[in-house]
Amino acid sequence: MDKTLFDELVGSLKEASAIAKGQALPSRRFQVASPDTRAVREQLGLTQAEFAKLMRVSIKTLQNWEQHRRNPTGPAAALLKIVSHAPEVALRSLHA
Repeated sequence: MDKTLFDELVGSLKEASAIAKGQALPSRRFQVASPDTRAVREQLGLTQAEFAKLMRVSIKTLQNWEQHRRNPTGPAAALLKIVSHAPEVALRSLHA
C-alpha cells in the first residue's frame, strides 16, 4: 500500500475515534428533516395499511411516526421527503 494512502487512512481512523469519544466535532453532518408522515399519507389518499405497505414498514411503525412517538430516519425519511415533493413519480416508481 502506498505510504501516503496509509497515512491518510490512519489519520481518518484517529479523527473518527476522537469524534466518537466526543473530543472532536465532525467536519460535516447531514440531517434529513422528514415531513409530517400523516400529512403525506393523507395527501396521497391512502389508508395506514396501504401507506405502510408502500413504505415497506409495519403499520405499527407507521402509527408511531404519525403519532410522533418515533421519527423516520435514514432512507425512510428521505423516501417520505421524495413522496411529499413528487408523489406521482414516487408512486409510479414504487408500484413498478
